[in-house]
Amino acid sequence: MEKLQTQGLHHITLVGADRQTSIDFWEGLLGMPFIFEQPNLDNAGESHIYFDPGDGRLITIFTREDRKPVQRRTPTEPGCVHHIAFNVSRAVFMQAVKRLDARGIKHTGVRDRHIFDAIYFEDPMGLLIELSCYKFDPPVGATHADVLIEAHLLRVERGDREIHEVHLADAIERIVARSARSLSNDRSPKNPYAN
Repeated sequence: MEKLQTQGLHHITLVGADRQTSIDFWEGLLGMPFIFEQPNLDNAGESHIYFDPGDGRLITIFTREDRKPVQRRTPTEPGCVHHIAFNVSRAVFMQAVKRLDARGIKHTGVRDRHIFDAIYFEDPMGLLIELSCYKFDPPVGATHADVLIEAHLLRVERGDREIHEVHLADAIERIVARSARSLSNDRSPKNPYAN
């Protein structure tokens, strides 16, 4: 028996309201270029519009002109989508509260998630959207996932409940020690100011 190995997220498709509401939210608020449109190939009464969330992957929306925003929280029962999180730079994240407030969009304010900071708000259909900004940059040649798995291993070794910044910093140090060569025989921490 073999796995069906994935190689990244291809796209997420959501059921939206009318076309303009989707364009105004995904491009007009979140800055995702509107890149493609065609009929929904499985339902001729709907349009299928595509947005680039910033990494070349796709967010697609089924729209229909007789559907209007419902502005109520989408279901959160088992099997339902709880929220979708999008990565933003620190510069954008620092402007998020001000820019959401300028539009009168209710949000949570900044939430510290230890490995990243987050702000939550709902789209016009009631789906919870998260803007996330990592608190770390992975070493060259490594990914955020590489750092997180290493930080998880450190957290478990130390008996800590959740990952904190210290685990991230130590994980980055471990990854660099494994991946970057050095001419030094002793790469242990030193205090160059001690006599």
